[in-house]
Amino acid sequence: MTHIVEVRGLVRELSGGGAAPQTILHGIDLAVPHGQFLALTGASGSGKSTLLYLIGALDRATSGEIWLDGVEMGGLDDDDRAAFRNERLGFVFQFHFLLPEFNVLENVALPMWRRGIHRDDANDRAYEALALLGLEELWKRKPGQLSGGQQQRVSIARAVANDPALILADEPTGNLDSKNAEIVFDVFAQIAGDHGRTVVMVTHDKDFAMRADRQVQLRDGRILADARRGEEIIPPSQRMRQVSHSR
Repeated sequence: MTHIVEVRGLVRELSGGGAAPQTILHGIDLAVPHGQFLALTGASGSGKSTLLYLIGALDRATSGEIWLDGVEMGGLDDDDRAAFRNERLGFVFQFHFLLPEFNVLENVALPMWRRGIHRDDANDRAYEALALLGLEELWKRKPGQLSGGQQQRVSIARAVANDPALILADEPTGNLDSKNAEIVFDVFAQIAGDHGRTVVMVTHDKDFAMRADRQVQLRDGRILADARRGEEIIPPSQRMRQVSHSR
């Protein structure tokens, strides 16, 4: 299979209170290959976080299809969607959501304990994930004993510990200073480049987006531009005009 994510004609509408439905996403088509580091960008309200949450099976589309690793999400009931998320997806959010009463290793292992994975196996996986991120020496510390950047790296370790097919990150550097944001970005680049995992990251940071393998820019619920690393961000309509003029 070439693509781990395939989005076809995706529409998301919000309605309520008797008002006319508000369309958040307008017929999005997107395919993401295995092992790619993709940055979703756009102004606030452009629909990028909505798209990420739909891809992550945290929300349901109004119409269209979302295929993840060969499975069409719309055909799953809520229990099956939850099982798919827990077993095959990893999530990293702007806030790390670490539990202060547990140490670092326990925070990383806890989701696996809840899924019924034997504690010894879960702890081994948690330690390996921490080692991947250079945090193995901090495994006994509580979150309050870590810097903000270290806490976010622990949340990334938690996301990758179960070897997910896809990692989804929503503004993971939004609350970090520039030094720690750089470290976290480099971690995602390493996870995708050296370990072959697919990463889709929502970010407002233009520099980070340009350094990802690919940048998809949204505006008003539509894809405005799609570019590989090193390419200029050009809207599809303008790109088509350039092609026609070059003939």
